[in-house]
Amino acid sequence: MAVDEAFAAKVRQLLKGKGRIVEKRMFGGVAFMLNGNMCCAVNGEDGRRLMLRVDPGRAPALAKRKGARPMRMKGRTFDGYLWIEAPGTATPKALQGWVEEAVTFVLTLKAK
Repeated sequence: MAVDEAFAAKVRQLLKGKGRIVEKRMFGGVAFMLNGNMCCAVNGEDGRRLMLRVDPGRAPALAKRKGARPMRMKGRTFDGYLWIEAPGTATPKALQGWVEEAVTFVLTLKAK
């Protein structure tokens, strides 16, 4: 897996000012930690897949949106996590909406 650095820069910019952001190499790409909690990550074959941490109660409805699907790894589905493929983040407005969805949820979590 890879990271599309231009795409990661867009995500980084959207996270600016939201809290303490730390980047870590995880999930075959780069993960963005917000106040010590996993918020989102950029990875995938083309380096433009977005992984989001969202409200588990909203995840099923969000997974029905364009480019979105539940996060599954090694046969396990992770509640409250979604993959968003490139078609779902093709416009700046769409990408911003997804990142805001993750930030809104992660800010409800206790900072680490």
